[in-house]
Amino acid sequence: MSVPNISAFYFGAISLILIGLYAVLVKKNILKMLIGLSIMETGVNLLLISIGYISGKSAPILSEGIEPNQAVDPIPQALVLTAIVIGVATTAMTLSAAIVLYKHYGTLNVEEIRRLRG
Repeated sequence: MSVPNISAFYFGAISLILIGLYAVLVKKNILKMLIGLSIMETGVNLLLISIGYISGKSAPILSEGIEPNQAVDPIPQALVLTAIVIGVATTAMTLSAAIVLYKHYGTLNVEEIRRLRG
């Protein structure tokens, strides 16, 4: 099985980050902004995993036939697993805040909430 060129992973990760950044900066609906934030988080996770990948090396799992010099560094993988857990918790918290905002203001439009605030 051939492994795709690693620059394709970088391009995909940076594309996801830019798409998410666009949604966060341009969209007015809070839910669309949260989806953009989630897409951006996925892009950052993909970028971290892509940086930690070394062609020809395997996962750092203890098994017969794999020497320590044939394994990739497990730190980026651990960082991404931690980032995924933190991202899920952050998304749940922001969704609950969006529900409270909708109940209080009756809209999820950021401009309407700013206008109704004062």
